[in-house]
Parts: sequence; structure tokens; C-alpha cells
Amino acid sequence: MSQASRNLLEGAATFLVGLPLWLFTEDVEVPVVTLTKVGLVMMCVGGALVALGLFQRARESA
Repeated sequence: MSQASRNLLEGAATFLVGLPLWLFTEDVEVPVVTLTKVGLVMMCVGGALVALGLFQRARESA
């Protein structure tokens, strides 16, 4: 598996884990962290990984 494919897969998985955290954990009380913020950060990291994977894939084909 190439690095671009790995980044695309990891980014999509990270985004898909962060999305329900962001949407559905507003009422959950956890000490130290807020799960909605963790979900938002995970979605941002996942989006960045997907963008990096797309860039790497485009660069490989050119």
C-alpha cells in the first residue's frame, strides 16, 4: 500500500470517528476534555490527512 493510499484511509477513518463525537457527545461529562472538541480536532486532522493523500496521489500520477 502506498503512502498516499494509507493517508487517505487513515484520514477517512479519523474523520468518520470524529464526526459522531462532534455530533452526539454534547451532553456527556468527561473530566479534563470535552468530547465535542476532541471530535472537531479529529475531523480536522482527518481532513488534513485526506488532503495530503490526495496531493500525494496527484503528484504520483503526474
